This record gives sequence, C-alpha cells and structure tokens, in this order.
Amino acid sequence: MQINSQGAALIVGASSGVGAALARRLAREGYALGLVARRIDRLQALCDEISTSYYTRAFAYQHDVVNTAEVPGLLGKAITDLGELDLFIYCAGVLFPNDPTAYDAHEDQLILHVNLIGAAAWITPVARQFQQKYAGHIVGIGSIAGDRGRRGMPAYTASKAGLHTYLEGMRNRLWRDGVTVTTIKLGQVETDMLKNADRRRKPISPEQAADLIWNAIQQRRQTVYVPSWWRMVGLAIQHLPSFIFRRLNI
Repeated sequence: MQINSQGAALIVGASSGVGAALARRLAREGYALGLVARRIDRLQALCDEISTSYYTRAFAYQHDVVNTAEVPGLLGKAITDLGELDLFIYCAGVLFPNDPTAYDAHEDQLILHVNLIGAAAWITPVARQFQQKYAGHIVGIGSIAGDRGRRGMPAYTASKAGLHTYLEGMRNRLWRDGVTVTTIKLGQVETDMLKNADRRRKPISPEQAADLIWNAIQQRRQTVYVPSWWRMVGLAIQHLPSFIFRRLNI
C-alpha cells in the first residue's frame, strides 16, 4: 500500500545532500514540506526553488540539532504551518575524517549528539503524535557503517548502530498503532560528508539515493540498504568473526 502523495512531510537535515534531494523528490509528489537545518541561507533558497518549481508549500526552520530544547517549539510551529504531519525524515548527520590515530572527545560527543541524540529528540515527540492519530511514517537515515564498529570511526559507527536499534525499538512499539518506521542504511553517496570517508566503491548521487528512499517509503519497508547491493556487503560484514574483522583496514 502506498501513502497519500498529497501529505505533509518534515525533514530534519534538509539543506544539502540527501536531505535536499529528498525535499525535491517529495515536492514532485505533491507534499507540503517543512525543512529544518542549520544553514538558513541554503534552506531558504531550497524552499524558494521548491515553491517556484513544484508549486507546493515549503517552510524553512533554522535549527542546530544539538539544541534539543528547541525541538518542541519548532515541531509545534511546523504543525501549525503544515497541518498534521504524514511523514517525518531524520537526515541530519556528521562525520569527521577517518583517522585511527585520532582521539578527540569533543568530536566524538558531537557525532553522537547529532547522529543519535538529536534523532531521538525529534523522533520521540513525532512518534507520540503519530501514535495518537494511528497513522504516520518515520524514516531514519542510518548507514552501512553502523553494522560493525570500525577502527577509524568508532563514534560514528556507534552513533549509527544506536540509531538503527532505536528505530527498531520504535518500530516494535508503534506497528500496532498503524505507524511505519523505516531504517535506511546508506552506502556511499556523493555528498560533502563523503570527503571524510574511505571511498571503497563508486558512490551514487543524492538524487539516486532519494529515488531509492522514496521507493522504500512507498512500499513501507522496515530496513533497506541503499543501494540494495550493500545488503550483501552488510551481511558479510556482520557475520565476520571479530578476530578477522579487527584485522581489516576498515
């Protein structure tokens, strides 16, 4: 069953990359959009583009996801502007250069705050609202990197593993109430963040990623690797014994 293509969606982390591509993709489907990000100039330009090109409403909300106290007010404003939400996507994320010799507690805490704590700060109140109306769809953008702890990025892999488990818990809580929770495990996508990651395969474009994520949303999938061939990589990595995995340069 496909969701209504004339709903309202809120995207956190929408000013560039996959988030911006998703905003354009949903606008093409007729969604009214609330777009949240730190960079208000990019965000407002994207809203203007969407309003002009797709003739749908788009609202910009400036927000740094580490400022979790702002979430209730911003969510309330978005609902006032858009009406009831049908779809929520958490796409915010941060990754610093992959360096197995680096020990930076500030960077590690920031990664955990943006990728995991910020997600929970938004998803929890959205989930409550969706549960109360017995409808809605939550999408969290995770990563193939969250399938195992990696030597060069322990905080990043922990943040994505935590996000995957958090989304699974929410899925198990909400399915009886008609709410769908989808976990997207992204492979490599050509974004600003990729410059801080090892390029082991040819990355896909944000637009390609957005199309695949939209397909997963329409199909109400639970957990999806994007693109799909990363699933075999993920399964292989998950089942490698630790004494082998720790010797790999990943």
